[in-house]
Amino acid sequence: MYPAVTKSIRSQFERQLQEMQDDVLRMGALVEHSCWLAHQALFHRDLSAVDELKQHDHQVDLYYHQIEANGIKLLALQSPVANDLRLIGTMVQLVRDLERIGDYAEELGEVALKLLPYPPLSCLSEVETMSNICRAMLAMSLSAVTDLDAQSGERMKLKDDEVDACYDHVYEALANQTNFKGSVEPLLLMTLTIRALERMADHATNIGKRTSYIVTGKR
Repeated sequence: MYPAVTKSIRSQFERQLQEMQDDVLRMGALVEHSCWLAHQALFHRDLSAVDELKQHDHQVDLYYHQIEANGIKLLALQSPVANDLRLIGTMVQLVRDLERIGDYAEELGEVALKLLPYPPLSCLSEVETMSNICRAMLAMSLSAVTDLDAQSGERMKLKDDEVDACYDHVYEALANQTNFKGSVEPLLLMTLTIRALERMADHATNIGKRTSYIVTGKR
């Protein structure tokens, strides 16, 4: 194959690869906004955020399927070298984490609707702290993807430990409610909330680890 043709094919491949990375970041921005909407619904009782969450989830799913299909197409039709293979394969895995975070955000919106008739629980401020840390973790993970920051994994792990500590403390408080009066539904819903937040933090941590792998090739 002539050098000029080879160079043209490589340039086209790099352009398609950059478009894929840009789509990942656009998807990430949507998921980040979904997390903010879920936060508004849960802690500020903003019902309009719940409807917007459903629209966001549909857009996130479209991005997810598009990026996955484009990644498979690049692997099948181009001749990526080792670094390219690692980047494409990891990006396809990474968007699964983003998609799951978006799903949990929508789930939190539904929980917020069910919590609406009940007065706020005493643990709500600590749960809000969990939500704030999760949102910060997602922002950190997206920044790591943008900059291809190999050090992101360790920083994310420290934040994840904070979320886990909050989860354990709130769960224990909910489980030991012995004199609770009325329906236990808000207790169950709050348990679902902290579980969703804990899983969101795990997926954000995965994104940091996957970004480190893109750069270093080490898991």
